[in-house]
Amino acid sequence: MTIKKNTGLSVLYIPHGGGPLPLLDHKGHLELIQFLKKIPEQLEPPDDIIIVSAHWEQSIPTLTASASPPLIYDYYGFAPEAYEIDYPAPGNLRIAEKLLSLLYEQNIQAQLDKRWGFDHGMFVPLKLMYPDARIPCIQLSLVNGLDPLQHIKLGCALRALGDEKILVLGSGFSFHNMKTFGETGQDPKNIEFDQWLVKTMTDPLLSPSERKNRLVNWQNAPHARYCHPTEEHLLPLHVCYGITEMPARVVFHGSVLGKKSCAFLWQ
Repeated sequence: MTIKKNTGLSVLYIPHGGGPLPLLDHKGHLELIQFLKKIPEQLEPPDDIIIVSAHWEQSIPTLTASASPPLIYDYYGFAPEAYEIDYPAPGNLRIAEKLLSLLYEQNIQAQLDKRWGFDHGMFVPLKLMYPDARIPCIQLSLVNGLDPLQHIKLGCALRALGDEKILVLGSGFSFHNMKTFGETGQDPKNIEFDQWLVKTMTDPLLSPSERKNRLVNWQNAPHARYCHPTEEHLLPLHVCYGITEMPARVVFHGSVLGKKSCAFLWQ
């Protein structure tokens, strides 16, 4: 499926950084902060945003359905101002219900949640990207078990959103070994996995089946489990890819907390 430009649909996978640190001007996030502030210039202005965050897992795909979802400060040990961050973006029940219908049409059982709020995988990047918080947002959960193919299929079910002016934002981290963040010097394991991931997502010579197979079997990539001891920060990428099944474009390739990280855009 190719996303036609006249649909207005954009799909973007990003690193969202460490907890609230991008909003606290942390020096290990300066490249990411600059990227997040500038990336809207490359996007069609969306009417709505759908966020697939690494920080929400449910037994079945679940969608926020509140008119005004609260913020969830799902991080610990930071300065008091980290718990005073405000991002009062509205929800959008119409889009949530449409997504629910699309999932059911593809025989994917799903549900709405009218009480769940927005976690930091949502409000940290969006406060930098769209600081006025006027664009309606909903979150779509990952699914317990974190099966790669299941998340690609979840993305495939969202293809019919092409008639909406929507940004689908996969909010995760292309490298997420928390024990190694902040280390100085090059990390060969990080770099090898990064090279594998960029090739997987961008190489036009890979067939759709080859690209899909690499993503489904991502654990076979160089140093995969070193870079992702758990996979929740990678799988928003699988959902994004499933929407298009096309090569992406690298729009960020920099250092975050001392590690090479990247962002991909389909447009």
